[in-house]
Amino acid sequence: MSDLRQEFISFSVKAEVLRFGEFTTKAGRQSPYFFNAGLFHDGATLGQLAQFYAQTLLDSGVEYDMLFGPAYKGITLASATAVALAAKGRNTSFAYNRKEAKDHGEGGTIVGAKLAGKVVIIDDVISAGTSVRESVDMIRAAGAEPAAVLIALDRMERSGKDGALSELSAVQQVSKEFGIPVISIANLDDLFTYLSNAGGAELGAHKEAVAAYRTRYGV
Repeated sequence: MSDLRQEFISFSVKAEVLRFGEFTTKAGRQSPYFFNAGLFHDGATLGQLAQFYAQTLLDSGVEYDMLFGPAYKGITLASATAVALAAKGRNTSFAYNRKEAKDHGEGGTIVGAKLAGKVVIIDDVISAGTSVRESVDMIRAAGAEPAAVLIALDRMERSGKDGALSELSAVQQVSKEFGIPVISIANLDDLFTYLSNAGGAELGAHKEAVAAYRTRYGV
């Protein structure tokens, strides 16, 4: 596991954005961990999160012209990442969408830079892929090209009901459907490695639960 990925998992745990216990996911599953990027809600943690996004994007080698943040969480993530990229010498424009079209002022549903060229979509996680599909539609409708999706954590789990699980994870399905890479700062394998190496009985105790969950739902 790269230092950046390990640092991100450690940072998320310390910020209590990545938590362990018993949680019910949107799909109704009982998960031994939960990641909520909405809890990066102060200047220091958001700034550090943006550094992880920016460095991951730069390290990926993906060619891009601008960033797009789908409402709502993606708005903050894309704008913060643009600031972090500028600090690293890569000044990049960004845009985001409104949930409802505005009929006065600049109007429309897109705010910020005009969608053009190769666009990286930035969000926290991919669950059902709905947000990505809507973003791709908006980007293509503007004559631009979706270049990649950049997320914080890839849960690496299959969707569907028990006994009828999909072959691909939501992330794999999005990548296959749109023919673009999905880049994550870290994934479930990184999380499991972190727990395996973590000192102290408290975190180590969650290792078996995460391993069992990965065996049941993982790809």
